Amino acid sequence: MYARRAQPAFCQFQFGSIVNRSPVIVGISTDGAAPILAQAIRQRIETLLPPALAAWGGIAQRLRETVMTRLDKGAPRRTFWEQFAKRAFAAAPTESEHRDLSGLVDSLAATAPTHSGRVTLVGAGPGDAELLTLKAVRALQSADIILFDDLVSEEVLELARREAKRMLVGKRGKRESCSQADINELMIKLARQGKHVVRLKSGDPMIFGRAGEEIAELAAHGIPVDVVPGITAALAAAASLGVSLTHRDHAHSVRFVTGHARNGELPIDIDWRGLADPATTLVFYMGGRTAPAIAEKLIAAGLPASTPVVVATGVTRKEGKHWRGDLSDLSHGVVPIDRDQPVLIGIGRTFAAAGSCATEAVPVSATKLQLS
Repeated sequence: MYARRAQPAFCQFQFGSIVNRSPVIVGISTDGAAPILAQAIRQRIETLLPPALAAWGGIAQRLRETVMTRLDKGAPRRTFWEQFAKRAFAAAPTESEHRDLSGLVDSLAATAPTHSGRVTLVGAGPGDAELLTLKAVRALQSADIILFDDLVSEEVLELARREAKRMLVGKRGKRESCSQADINELMIKLARQGKHVVRLKSGDPMIFGRAGEEIAELAAHGIPVDVVPGITAALAAAASLGVSLTHRDHAHSVRFVTGHARNGELPIDIDWRGLADPATTLVFYMGGRTAPAIAEKLIAAGLPASTPVVVATGVTRKEGKHWRGDLSDLSHGVVPIDRDQPVLIGIGRTFAAAGSCATEAVPVSATKLQLS
């Protein structure tokens, strides 16, 4: 007997990498193209999957026959497994877990079929999919229908459940789009059909996202609604520029202000004197077209014309740009910025740390948001 030398040209199979949480096993293969890449992917997945997943997999094996026998296809079974999955990623199973889940099967089996669905408002962040929360990803993975704004990036949508129907309902200033009333009516209609509707909003749903109107309308029609926060553009922009919005040497507060009212102009009831505080960082959302008026009113209210300003658009995206300057130059600073995109205006001494003044738009770094 003797060992023969390996002959790769005649090999027709490869050994992939696996993540073993038996009975949960994840296989990774690059079809032999890059074994080291497969190992790197395995290492990344290893850090994401909790060790207790193996114990949860064992419980799933013991419960599966009961679930298949006692619960009808469709919503009852899916409801059970969604509740099961939430527990599996929350903590290690306790001794009473099997008994509790068996009780959940009993409860679902005894419940009359219902066509009541639900809505989840999900913050998609500024565009970078890596800034999504785990809870947001789970909501996307459990959705039947996703109603998304046209500012939501493709890479975020790629994380959604493949079977989920996607419907663009974006609202953009001075463009043809769905009205808020239409969106509310659509959410109610779909939820009443028993669907899990995910309303996917750019940034954070609760920051200038009309979430309050949607929550109130859904509640008035008895539709359950949950909210999953997202990273709002102001925080992502601050991270990209490397500035602290509440740097203790420059600001004791931060204020988020809308840059336009329903008619596209500045709101008439803004307290400009209250905003013109040199120790407050201001961030105006959707202020591209009203930037000259914003600068004029702040200077008239007493804010120094030399106050540092940053104008940014496409935060965290490859096409993003920003301009740095002084408040007195803001009207000129927005000229090279694409105002068809959402424009963010940061005003305050803390933005002096963003770098020297620029006279033309330059690309914004897509640096990921990191906690210090």
